Amino acid sequence: MSFRAWIADVTDRVLAGGALVTRDEALRMLAAEGADVFDLFAAANRVREAFQGVDVHLCSIVNAKSGRCSEDCGFCSQSAHFTSPIEEYALLETEEVVRHAEAAKARGSQALGIVAAWRGLKKGKQLDAVLERVRAVASVEGVNADASLGLIEDPDVAVALKDAGLVTYNHNLETSRRRFGDICSTHTYDDRIATLRHLKNAGVHTCSGGIFGMGEEPGDRVDLALQLRELDVDVLPLNFLNPMEGTPLEGSAPMPPLECLKTVSMFRFVHPTKEVMLAGGREVNLRDLQPLMYVAGASASMAGHYLTSTGRATSDDWRMIKDLDMDYRPPGAERPPGEDATLNGAPKTDPAVRRGVRFPVLDPASL
Repeated sequence: MSFRAWIADVTDRVLAGGALVTRDEALRMLAAEGADVFDLFAAANRVREAFQGVDVHLCSIVNAKSGRCSEDCGFCSQSAHFTSPIEEYALLETEEVVRHAEAAKARGSQALGIVAAWRGLKKGKQLDAVLERVRAVASVEGVNADASLGLIEDPDVAVALKDAGLVTYNHNLETSRRRFGDICSTHTYDDRIATLRHLKNAGVHTCSGGIFGMGEEPGDRVDLALQLRELDVDVLPLNFLNPMEGTPLEGSAPMPPLECLKTVSMFRFVHPTKEVMLAGGREVNLRDLQPLMYVAGASASMAGHYLTSTGRATSDDWRMIKDLDMDYRPPGAERPPGEDATLNGAPKTDPAVRRGVRFPVLDPASL
């Protein structure tokens, strides 16, 4: 069967709520070449529209504590094991974090993720300080409090975050189980999985994805997608390696743009009802093909700067989304009739995770 006929059959099955995409099917998507690549994008776009509509979710992050992290993740410029020339500072004051939340709201983001470079979060003064900042961000109208604070080993910590108003917690698996030990040696894959399970059990939405372009094989990308499906994460951030000076991966070549986009499409098929978000490295790896990330199946992206690297101007992202005839859903808006489809009993992304706003009335050049 030709690729075009095959992907049409897979698409019809997914849209009808049929059997989940298999590992072999996902691998065939990544192996597409030539014109078949664009048939794959078109099919993924249909799946995105069916389960996510034509609106886009934006989120932003603040690097709330920078550098001197004890972990040795090979891609990370904030590790104390490496010599990356970055600014280092302790946890930002609550007022400064709130200022970032207000700025995120102004640029059209529906959430601010509080990110800290350390091994993880434990009870004590550190947790108390974090909870204060989560409560403060949660009090900013129109912006959800999200966070990425490393490993959580105590289930009570996850409950405390939930009680403080945390909506979503990001903790990426980064790569496949097979590859993880080559990327990080100071904690395990199972440590990361346990963290996600603690948060899910506490009622916090989970955000987990990976970084591609770290020397993995196509099978590793598929295995990561399948592991995340097993964990039933709510949001899937897809990052593409932007090599940082001083890290073991600083000499890595950029991932080819079409290879990035095929990965986006594969994740959309493996996770048809979920939020698939393009995050770090999209500017470096996709280059002029950035608008195709939505055509290939993404339904969200990160706006503003990343942790130790800069992002695109918000005005450019807005223009790109408008040019694709896409938009944001206003807060609390109902989905249009016919957008209530489910897949194998799984509802579309929870509206608490999918937070839409219209374009703010302000000069985007000022952001």
